[in-house]
Amino acid sequence: MTGKPNYLTESTRDEREAQKILTRLLGTVDEQRNPRTKATFGTALTSWLRTHEAEASTMEGYRGYVRRVIDPRLGHVPIAKVTTQVLEEFYADLRRCGQLCDGREGAVDHRTSRPHECRVVRHKRRPGRPGPEPHECDAAGCTVVECPPHSCRPMAASTIRQVHWIISAALAAAVRWEWIRTNPAEKARKPRQPRPQPDPPSAAEAALILETAWRQDSDWGALVWLVMVTGMRRAEALALRWSDVELDAGMVAIRRNFIRSGAQRIEKDTKTHQMRRIALDTATVAMLAEHRQRYEEQVRAVGAEPRNDTYLFSYDPLRTRPADPSAVTHRYGRMCRGVGIETRLHALRHYSATELLTAGVDLRTVAGRLGHGGGGTTTLRVYAAWVGESDRKASEILGSRMTLPQSRVEG
Repeated sequence: MTGKPNYLTESTRDEREAQKILTRLLGTVDEQRNPRTKATFGTALTSWLRTHEAEASTMEGYRGYVRRVIDPRLGHVPIAKVTTQVLEEFYADLRRCGQLCDGREGAVDHRTSRPHECRVVRHKRRPGRPGPEPHECDAAGCTVVECPPHSCRPMAASTIRQVHWIISAALAAAVRWEWIRTNPAEKARKPRQPRPQPDPPSAAEAALILETAWRQDSDWGALVWLVMVTGMRRAEALALRWSDVELDAGMVAIRRNFIRSGAQRIEKDTKTHQMRRIALDTATVAMLAEHRQRYEEQVRAVGAEPRNDTYLFSYDPLRTRPADPSAVTHRYGRMCRGVGIETRLHALRHYSATELLTAGVDLRTVAGRLGHGGGGTTTLRVYAAWVGESDRKASEILGSRMTLPQSRVEG
C-alpha cells in the first residue's frame, strides 16, 4: 500500500543454517513473483463470493460488506501483500471511522452516490394535486435536504468481526487455491466479541404495546401477541401457515423462515435448520381460534374457501402471500414511537425470554422455545443477567423450606 519494499529477515550464527535460511527466503520471494500471487485481494474476494455456499440473504450481506467496506480499501492490494499488519491497521481505521474518511477536514456525507445537488428543496405536495401551487417555501412547510458534514463514527465491534470473517474466509480460499502459502488473517487481532445487551420492554411497556396493536387492527394485534408470547423470530412468524397450528393440541410447529433478499422473497428452513414445536397457553389458543374465524369470514366474503396452506399473517385477501418483513418492522416501529416507547420488534423475543427466566423456567426449556442451539449455551450467553435472577429466586425458595436449629445455651 505504501510502495515501499518489504524485507524478509532471519538471524542465525551458523553459516550452514544461514545458507538454508537464504534458500528458503529466496524461494518465498520467487513464489510472491508467481503470476498467481499477482492477483489482487479484490480478485480473491470475487472468486470466493462466486464459490462460497450460503443462504441468499447471507450472501447478499457478504456482498454488501465487500462493496462498501473491504473492496474500497483492500481490493486493489496484491493478495501477497495483505499481511497481518495490514489487516490490523485496517481494523484500527474502522474503529476510528466506519467510513474510512482518513481524517480529511471538510468532508461531506453524501446521501447518494449519484450526481446530485447537496442542497435540495423538497416542496410540500397537497392532497389530490399533481404538484405544489406557487408559494413561499418558508411558509408552506417545505423542507431543505442537505448532505451533512462528515462526523466520524466508529464501526461496531460486531461489524468489524463480521468483516474479519469475510476477509479470513477469502484468504483461506486463496490458500486452498495455492495463491498464497498462509492465511494472515488467522493471526490478526480482531475486536473482542461484545457481550450481548438485550433490552426488552418492561411489563408495563409490553402491555401498552399490545393494547395499542389491538386498537389498530385485530390481525396486527394477533401478530404482536403471538411474537410476544412465543418469542419466535419475525421471519418464523411470517412463515407460519394454518397447517402449522394445532388448536386442539395447543401447539404450533415452526418449520420455515420467510425473508426478503433484495427484490426476492424467499421461504427457507429455520435459522438452526431444525423444526421445533412450541406449546401454547389457553389464551393464545383462543386468540388464534378467533384469528382463524376472521380469516374464514374474509376469504368467504371474496368467494373463496379457507385452506390450511395459507399464511396466518398476510396483506393479501386470500392469504396466499405472507406479509412483507420490512413493512411489519416499520409498522411496529411507528406504533411504538407513537406511544413514546423506543424499541424494536426483536425486543419482543427478548421480553419472552427474560419473563420466562425470571419466573424460574429452566434454561433448556427457554432455549427450546427460542430455537437456540447448543443446549442453552446461546441462551445463557445472551440472558446471563436474567439467569442470575432466576437462580437467586431458586435459592430463596430452597432456603425458605429449611429451618435453622435452635441454638442451645448451656447453663
